[in-house]
Amino acid sequence: MKYIIGVDEVGRGSLAGPLFVSAAAIPANLRFSHFLKDSKKLSPKQREEWFKKIKSHPKIKFTISKIYPRAIEKKNVSRAANLAALRAFVRLSKTYHLKPKTCKVYLDGGLYLGNGQNRILGKGNPSMDSAGSPQVSSGRITVKTIIRGDEKITAIKIASIIAKVSRDRSMVRLAKKYPVYKFENHKGYGTKLHIQAIKKFGPSVIHRQNFLKFI
Repeated sequence: MKYIIGVDEVGRGSLAGPLFVSAAAIPANLRFSHFLKDSKKLSPKQREEWFKKIKSHPKIKFTISKIYPRAIEKKNVSRAANLAALRAFVRLSKTYHLKPKTCKVYLDGGLYLGNGQNRILGKGNPSMDSAGSPQVSSGRITVKTIIRGDEKITAIKIASIIAKVSRDRSMVRLAKKYPVYKFENHKGYGTKLHIQAIKKFGPSVIHRQNFLKFI
């Protein structure tokens, strides 16, 4: 069976919390609902409803990769996002035994697989080394970054919803651990409420220190 794989990320511009990337695979001939939209055009309730449909769909496969604040600070957010994209793709390929020759991979604009050039190598399934870094050998697979891909490619729309709902749930859990920042309201983004809390209480360990110098 041939698959279309969509990859999208959430949390790139957040001041706190991890960055989430999802890779979602759907059969190339799957016709999904035309009412499906990318996560930014859905309300929180709509996203949750779509997430339940996606999760229970027998033909949709997906994985999630996370990059935490210290790694984002060390690598910079673009490199961190690209690494998470590659990890999510590798996990998807390994978990569901997807062969490169059966897949076409599409990423939302600004996102690339690993090195920023979308050169994926691998005759067999990609793999991870003992340190958790992606390892790919010789071969080729179709990989494209699509500007506004989350508006055009069904698999990217699906990945965007998975990443957004998963990250939002994560930030709600973190809100219970760090209640003064009200993460449940803004999910770590630079709202007035969040910035006021940072100035009053100082940053927490889940804040991205190199992002805070701009506030």
